[in-house]
Formats: sequence, structure tokens, C-alpha cells
Amino acid sequence: MDQSSGGRRLTADTESLPVDEPTDLVSRSRELEDVSFGAIVDAEQESRILWATPGGLEVVGRGVAVRMSARGPDRFDRIREQASRAFDALDHDGPHVARPRAFGGFSFHDEHEPGPPWTGFDAASFVVPQILVIRSEDGTWLTAVGTHPEEAIEHLERWHDRLAALPAMQPSGTGPGVTSTQRTTSPTDWTDQVEAALEQIEQGTITKVVLAQSLSVTLENSVHVPGTLERLRRQYPNCYRFLIANDTGGTFFGAPPERLVSKRDNRVETEALAGSVPRGETPEEDDAHAADMLDSEKVQREHELVVEAIRNQLEPLASELTVDERTIRRLATIQHLQTPITATLEGERHVLEIVEALHPTPAVGGVPPVAAWETIRDTETFDRGWYAAPVGWFDAAGDGEFAVGLRSGVASDDTVTLFAGSGIVADSDPDDEWDEVQLKFRPILDELR
Repeated sequence: MDQSSGGRRLTADTESLPVDEPTDLVSRSRELEDVSFGAIVDAEQESRILWATPGGLEVVGRGVAVRMSARGPDRFDRIREQASRAFDALDHDGPHVARPRAFGGFSFHDEHEPGPPWTGFDAASFVVPQILVIRSEDGTWLTAVGTHPEEAIEHLERWHDRLAALPAMQPSGTGPGVTSTQRTTSPTDWTDQVEAALEQIEQGTITKVVLAQSLSVTLENSVHVPGTLERLRRQYPNCYRFLIANDTGGTFFGAPPERLVSKRDNRVETEALAGSVPRGETPEEDDAHAADMLDSEKVQREHELVVEAIRNQLEPLASELTVDERTIRRLATIQHLQTPITATLEGERHVLEIVEALHPTPAVGGVPPVAAWETIRDTETFDRGWYAAPVGWFDAAGDGEFAVGLRSGVASDDTVTLFAGSGIVADSDPDDEWDEVQLKFRPILDELR
């Protein structure tokens, strides 16, 4: 048992498999009047999650019914095996939208070991929350998960009364204020790193690599992450939002623009999101920046690498695959090239199989993947942790949705560590790539000031 949260713990590494008997999970659900999601997730020293999509689904979770974790190159398989045992005998009485789900994510590198600022974040970690509140076009639902019906009903009734006492609205407040910032990469070091990558590209070792930076932000006051996410929702309504906090360690949160994959039955949706320019001060400037992006051979080449990689990764799993027309994705401070991609799967697949096939896309890793990974490991002077890695959920049927953990940070006490990167291809300019990274820090940094 996980004594800190009352949940069942299933773990695995590459040398051994978990030997626990299947967990008989029972969930009970009831419909709610609307509640403040910020108030529900606003807690300390307890496992909690928040997940929100541009399409309108919002989920918050508290506590742990089951915890799954794994490490090593087989971590995707290990999580699927643990999930199969956890969900094998699930007894759920509510509507489909209110079903239990496992929330969590993976580290960018499979050899990741938890440590500051990533204390509490394993190379792969998911929880089935003990309590879920789900809001969608089908209404707002409360779901409680236990190991027998009486336990689930007791949790359901207790939390129903508790939610009724919460305020209907939770103020988002203001930023905690920034005292100072500290970079892991100086402009000079960045130039050296980009030029070294360009030499590898010229030699043919790699075609593209995404190099990243981290920024440690010291705050005047402790950050209120739910309030920060609410302010990000107002500024970036067409982005994902997530919060993952364990019993110990920091809180990983962000507002990523990029969906890695969404799976429902045999239908898969993903996208290529690569190539960036700033927003303009006027509509005319906006259009001029977008036109520059569309005319740029460098940006078009960078984007096409991502499209081709996703196509190649999905085709072996699909009976049908469609690459839609390229569009421009406009966010508050930045514009991207976007190409939606859909597929019909050949046979039954778990969403984690698709996640494993796609991670990392060239939008966050590079081409070819192994050589780009090696370049990233040899170049970057910080631990990416869960940055630029899959974050999301899956259910008992193997359906689910994952975003790429971009525009993100780890909050701990009065410090937030932010992450951002830029794709390096032939003809990349170190100064331009530096400016792009600083632009990508802005979404969260602006809300901390």
C-alpha cells in the first residue's frame, strides 16, 4: 500500500515485473452543479491533478486509488501491464464521461532519475485519482474510486458534501512577483551549442535537433499554481492546461499548445506543430510575420521534417492516414505552422502504444531520433525531466489523450523552473534561435510577474 495516500502502488523496472494481484477497482458517480475546479485542486501535500483541453474537457483529481510507475527503455510496456491489472475488473456505474482514468506522464529521457527540481517525478508515473470531478458538454460529474462499493460510496458522499461547501468561483489572483532569474545557458554558450549542432548537420550526422534551456525564477512570494493556470486559460484559451503534483516534491504545470495524440476507439488525431514567429502589434504586422513564416525555406523544412516523421511513425499502425492542409496556429505571443494528421488504426491498440511510437516527435527531439537524443544529452547542461515529454491520461479501454509538456515549469516553494527550446536545422542563426526560446518562456513568465 502507498501509506501516504491510501492507494495501491504498482511499480516496475527493466529487470523485474510487478507481481501484485489485480486490483478490483470500483467507481461510483453522481452529477453535480457547477463547482470551482481551482478550489478543488487547491491543496498541499496531496497528490492532485488538473487536465483541461482546448475542446472543453476539464478534469481535476485528488488522492490516489492506484499509483503506477516504471523506468528504463521498457517503461511504456510496464505501465500498460500495470494498467491492465489495475483496470482489469473495474466496476463503473456512471456515464462514459465520468469513468476513472489514469493521469500522469513520462520523462523525456528513459534513464531519468528523480532529483531537484524533478523530485517525485519518475521516468514514468501515473495515478488513478481517488476522487475525480469531470466537466464537459455532458455536464459536471463527481466520481469516487475505491476497492469495494461501500468504500467508493463513502468517498462519493463525503466529497459531495465537501464540494457543496466550496465557493462557486476561485479568484485567480495576481502573479507572485519575480525577484530574479538564472539561466542554465548563457548567450555565448548557446551560440557554441547551436554552432556545434550546425556542424553535425553539415556532416550529415543529424538533420535537425531541438536544443532547450531552463530558467530558474526566484519569486517574491510562493506561486499559487491553480491561479496561474486560470490566468493562462484566459490568455491562451486554445491551449491545454495541466497540473501534476505528487505527495512530495514540486508541481509540474503548463499550458502547451501541442497535442501529441488523442485516441477514441480506432480513431487517432495528432498534429505537427513546428516553425515559429512572433505575433504582431497590429493585424497587418501579424499577417506580415505569418507571411514570412510561410515564405521561409528554413521554417518549411523544419515543419516538413515533423510531418514526415509522424507519418512514418503512424503508418505501420494504421489502415488509413490523412495529412490535412497546413494552417497557422495563432497564440497570444507566438504563431506556429500546424498540420493536423488523422489515422484509423489497424487492429486494437492502447493509446500508450501510439504515445511510444510518436515520442519524441522532431518538434521536440530531432531527426534522426537516436542521433538527436544523443546530441541533446551531450549538449544540454540540465535535466529535461518531464519537459517536452508526453503528459495526459488513459482509461480502461486504452483510449486517452496526451499533450507535449511544453510551455511548462516546475514550481517548488518560491522558485519556478521554466523550460523552452528551439529547433536547429541547416541555416539556423544562433541569435534568432535565442530570441525564439525567450519568446517561449514568456507565457508562464508573464503570469509570474
